[in-house]
Amino acid sequence: MTFQRPHRLLSSAALALVLGAAAAQAQDLRFWTTEEQPERLAKQQEMAKDFEAETGIAVEVIPVTESELGTRATAAFAAGDLPDVIYHPLQYALPWAEAGILDADAATEVVEDLGEDTFAPGAMAMAAYDGGVASVPVDGWTQMILYRKDLFEENGLDAPTTYAAVEAALDKLSNPPEMYGFVAATKVDDNFMSQVLEHVFLANGISPVGPDGFMALDEAKTIEALEFYKKIAEASPPGDLFWKQSREVYFAGHAAMIIWSPFILDELAGLRDSAPPTINDDPTSDELASKTGIVTNFAGPSNPDGAAWSEMNMFGITVDAEIDDAIDFVKYSMGEGYMNTLAIAPEGKFPIRRGTEENPTEFADAWAELPVGVDRKAPLGDLYAPEMIDEIVAGLDSAQRWGVKDGQLGLASKMVNSQVINRAVREYLDGARDAAATVEMMNDELAKIQ
Repeated sequence: MTFQRPHRLLSSAALALVLGAAAAQAQDLRFWTTEEQPERLAKQQEMAKDFEAETGIAVEVIPVTESELGTRATAAFAAGDLPDVIYHPLQYALPWAEAGILDADAATEVVEDLGEDTFAPGAMAMAAYDGGVASVPVDGWTQMILYRKDLFEENGLDAPTTYAAVEAALDKLSNPPEMYGFVAATKVDDNFMSQVLEHVFLANGISPVGPDGFMALDEAKTIEALEFYKKIAEASPPGDLFWKQSREVYFAGHAAMIIWSPFILDELAGLRDSAPPTINDDPTSDELASKTGIVTNFAGPSNPDGAAWSEMNMFGITVDAEIDDAIDFVKYSMGEGYMNTLAIAPEGKFPIRRGTEENPTEFADAWAELPVGVDRKAPLGDLYAPEMIDEIVAGLDSAQRWGVKDGQLGLASKMVNSQVINRAVREYLDGARDAAATVEMMNDELAKIQ
């Protein structure tokens, strides 16, 4: 994307405030962060001290529980007491920009100054607002298909990048209970099923929302997705399956493919005692990691370009901010301090900014060398082959979520949280109705959600 807008323009009221305070010293910045675990908080406080040492601008790092972030921001906005910068998930970007909480011009200025082409295009598309960005994309992660690369190679199978490739692998590798072809999410009331289904639907170009709100699911495309999901469910263990069983069955060496978040990567390599691989007798072994391949961009028959389901975090500069200082802090956090930003949890914080204009892969290369793990530490680059690291990072190029590009993320989130799609798919899997009737039922129920 190419921005077609000038640098930030101050409103008359904001300009008066700036002129009135021109002679005053810079105010300390307040930074809200949802990364409130003690170890992660300490890393952010260290980064704030580094920024202060370089600029003389102090930053107060204030932890905020993510579930309380929306209400706290709304209350602070009403009181004219917002922090300068908020580290927030994607879901708040467009609503906050539209409500006047965020200074989108300031965020756009940061991206322009750093170089918009140094950011992952998929992430930039999700952040787009009014010709610029609502907030500055910081880090993200993409859902992955993990697969037994060794078994795929032994059987001459292509990587599971498409519905067809997955189905071909099921035919060759599924041999329960010794080897399940897949471990599909089937537990209706678990968010894991919602994430997996959205990924599968996006892969085939299916969305329940458009620019004007609800948009009926395309019948032909959705039937393809339902029939595909039924195939992977039939190749899965029985029962109500969610993230726990997916990980356990794969870690035991009894699944050829699963869908999971990248937070599995350190566990897969035997670095976390609470979730050890059990494929052999050594819970610290990286054997399974060495046998695993990763796919982030996944395609259905009606959408050959495919899609990657993504979560993203952002730096929002608020309308109550000391704007110039806030811009400098965000630019520092995305430049000189970017590795400290990502080091908070490298396995789940993929670098949205790959590098600089001078060195386009600088940050991606350095991220691969950041240590991950809990009970033991090792860089992802030591655990996984370079082509896998490239695949992990490249997922953000095609990152998508329902409703983002149409400004309907809020409505899409309500639809996901209603579990209408989960319930309908599970009933279809259980034989309650055929695929066409299931599409009709989903459209009827989704249309009622406002």
